[in-house]
Amino acid sequence: MKILIPLVMVGGLFALGLLGAAPGMGVVFGVILPYLAGAVFLGGVVYRVLAWANVPVPFRIPTTCGQQNSLPWFKQDKLENPHNGWTVLGRMILEVLFFRSLLRNTKSEMVDGRRLVYGTDLRLWIAAMAMHWSLLVILIRHLRLMVNPVPAVVTFIEKTDGFMEVGLPVVFATSVVFLVALGYLLYRRLTSAQIRYISLIGDYFPLFLLLGIGISGVVVRHVMKTDVVGIKELVLGLTHFTPIIPESIGAVFYGHLFLVSVLLAYFPSSKLVHMAGIFLSPTRNLANNNRRVRHINPWNHPVKVHTYEEYEDELREKMIKAGVPVERQ
Repeated sequence: MKILIPLVMVGGLFALGLLGAAPGMGVVFGVILPYLAGAVFLGGVVYRVLAWANVPVPFRIPTTCGQQNSLPWFKQDKLENPHNGWTVLGRMILEVLFFRSLLRNTKSEMVDGRRLVYGTDLRLWIAAMAMHWSLLVILIRHLRLMVNPVPAVVTFIEKTDGFMEVGLPVVFATSVVFLVALGYLLYRRLTSAQIRYISLIGDYFPLFLLLGIGISGVVVRHVMKTDVVGIKELVLGLTHFTPIIPESIGAVFYGHLFLVSVLLAYFPSSKLVHMAGIFLSPTRNLANNNRRVRHINPWNHPVKVHTYEEYEDELREKMIKAGVPVERQ
């Protein structure tokens, strides 16, 4: 049921989006719902980021697995155990752009029936890199529909992405890589008993939703006869807040657009929001300098103290009578 329910949900959402081609429904599925989804996306992400930013971090808790900055004759592992802002920056760049910590994901297997051996799961890292980078390129390519004139960098990326020049319209490499990578991530979650056991509906739904968006996008571009000019008029109208609903847009595009709107609205409350959360993760964005810098707990409230000098001034006569030594007579 954990697999069937999100699959049926995505299929039902796509079928619901097809209603956008019905008379009078283009305004709902082509204007109102995308605007609502965009507002929920922006508001939700800003709310989550501000909520994370306002959480005090009482301790330095960076995740480390290398030599700390210490005595001069100990070689420090600057990326695994950063000690200042520059080393933290280097670690964050590798984390955000190349998913460096994902290489720490290990697999284990028995060798010779008695020896447990650990190794890096490179296939997971490659699939994650391929999926995220392909998605980024696809988003940049879609800027062609949102701006006029089209920036030169978007045209360059589009031509580079379609360098194989297969088919007409040209099949983009990132479209294929995106779907293959998502397929592998879903296959891994379905075939691994350990991962399947801990997976929830919230883990399958984003995968099926992204697959639905990717497949419907391929169908719009390569299978169905699509009015590209009409689609650009619609998207340009949305981005310039002058919505236009062309009559020639097919139902499949409205299904595709509705799935994108669902993804935007779902994003802030899902695990996908890690895209913004990684920058506020204290296990990644803090330097491990506990031995060099004293860190004050931000949760500590001011405490009224009674110093020894004040104590002695208050009780000096009684201390002298009792024979207790005092610092000042």
